[in-house]
This record gives sequence, structure tokens and C-alpha cells, in this order.
Amino acid sequence: METGREGSAGNGVASRDWKGELILVLVWLVNFVNRTGCHLHRLSNVLLCRVRVFSQSGYAKNGLIITLIVLVMAAGMIMTMTGCNPSGRPLTPPQQRLRVATTTSLYDTGLWGYLEPVFEELYGVELDVIYAGTGRALEYGRRGDVDIITVHSRAREEQFVAEGYGIERVPFAYNYFLIVGPEADPAGIKGLSSVDAFRKLMNAARYGFVSRGDDSGTHSKEKSIWESAGYDYETVRNAGDWYLESGSGMGPTLRMASEKQAYTLTDLGTFLAYRSNLELGLIINKDSRLLNVYSAIAVNPEKVAGVDNVMANNLITFLISPETQELIGRYGVEEYGRQLFTPGAGAVPE
Repeated sequence: METGREGSAGNGVASRDWKGELILVLVWLVNFVNRTGCHLHRLSNVLLCRVRVFSQSGYAKNGLIITLIVLVMAAGMIMTMTGCNPSGRPLTPPQQRLRVATTTSLYDTGLWGYLEPVFEELYGVELDVIYAGTGRALEYGRRGDVDIITVHSRAREEQFVAEGYGIERVPFAYNYFLIVGPEADPAGIKGLSSVDAFRKLMNAARYGFVSRGDDSGTHSKEKSIWESAGYDYETVRNAGDWYLESGSGMGPTLRMASEKQAYTLTDLGTFLAYRSNLELGLIINKDSRLLNVYSAIAVNPEKVAGVDNVMANNLITFLISPETQELIGRYGVEEYGRQLFTPGAGAVPE
């Protein structure tokens, strides 16, 4: 089940957070119906309580009325779809669900859509895949809104585990980040290292660069390159009109860079998936600093109450199994002429 997407290019961070919170409430509502057998009086009471909590979270102060309307409509639709009746007896049996928070690049490339039905059929479970930047996905894990996360920012993943929120970081795939930009390469950075390319862009201060600006794994990688180039990131952000932030996922960021004929940092998989609709070329891809590893982390039930650790571990076992690793390695080859992701279970380069 596909349950969420970050906002389009140009949306503010607060807007994306508000939408993400609403998506999580809707996922919670579906789970509540499944758990309770859809008793109407219980549903209405708990729904009103949930809306009060949601309205106090700071995300819905300007959209509470819309939120209420959407939730009430969702309740009606869910009751209809799940066979709920006033007697409180469900007409269809409940189905186990697993909540997954994933980075946008795994979703925008179609990898989750490719693997999801295989896992659901194998384990008889419905996946609720919520896609957001790595920072937001980690926050969902800390709050217990999801059972497992699949992201790509090693330092932050290790911190998540060290704090006790995650059980173990398990790599399952990798590719590389790229620097893409106008085919003519007006900044003349082709062939440079990522660090030297960033230095040249900063010194010139006239060739556009579009940042994710969304606390994602890609954004974290970008900030680390600026730091390695000797710049404080806040200084870069305020360096001039040439530096732009999309505040959005990788797909919208690529489209924005294409429209503005600017440079950007992207993962290989998303660039290949979107390339036919972009006026951007590959500028830099041979740099060990650009390694991009995807890992799965089950949320720790001893730290976070209410998570499904058993099914989360089943998903990890599935992702690193030889059969799924083969699927990951084949994904995209027929359509794009090369792998979007390299299988990484136990074999990720350092």
C-alpha cells in the first residue's frame, strides 16, 4: 500500500511535515479499524482524541478544519472499504500490516513497487510504505509511527541504533551519488572530484545549484561535501541567488534543476529513472566519496512501544535473501540498460 509522498518542488518544509503527519494519522486509522473490528462508537471517540493530539502538534494550526473534514471522510471510506457495519461486526477479516518509512529515492525509482507485492504474498501481510527524507523517516521511527525504516545516511543510522531506537543497521543495496547539470557544463566541473567541483561552484557564485534542503540522506551527503571543501554549510546557504533549495524529494529536485539549468546532487537510481524527461547530463560520477548505501533498521520494541518487531525482521530477512538480492540486481536493467542498485547484503564497499 502506497501511503505518502513528499510535496512537489517549491513547497515549504512545514507543508511537507503537515502532509506527512496527516498520512500517518490515516495509516493509524486503517490499523485501528483492523484491530477493533470497526466499532463505530469507539472509532468516533478515538478519532476525536487523535485529532486533538494532531492539532496540538504544531503541524495543523492553519489547516485543522481541512484535517477534520479529511479524517471524517477517510473514516467513512475506510468503514465502507473494510465492510464495517453499525453492529460492530466486520464483514471481512482483518489483515496484518507492516509500517515502513523509506527514503524517497527507493520509492521514486519504483524499487518498492517492484519488491512490495513479492513480500506481501510471501508473508501474507499488507505493507504501508511511507516515503520521506531520511531525517523525517528516522523521526517516524523514534515516535513509533513505523515498524522499520530503510534509509541512506550511515552516520545518522548509527546514531539511531546507538540511542536504542533501532536494533541493527543492515545494508542491503548501494549505488552512487552523482553531480548532474547542464549538458554544456558552463561551470567547467566535469572530471573534477566532488569536493573540487563544489569549491569551483562556490568561488564562481554564478552557476545555479539546487539542493534538496530537506534533511534527507542526499542533503546530508551534500552538506558533508561542502564541509570537506572547507565551507560552513550556513555560509553556503546564504552565499547568493545561485544556491537554491527545493525543500522536496529527489524527483522534484531534478525537475527543478532541469528547468533552471542548474547543477544538483542526486542518487544514480533516481537520475536514471527520470533522465528521459530531464535536460541534464551526468557531470561527475567517479568519486569514492559519493558511495550511497541503503540500510534497513527494525525499530526496537524495548525502546518504542507498539512496533511489530517480528514482521520487521521478516522484511529484513527478505531484503538480504539471495532471491531478493538477485531481484534488486536485475531491477532497471531491461528498462534503463544498467542496474539502478547493486545488491549489498554483506558486500558493501567501504
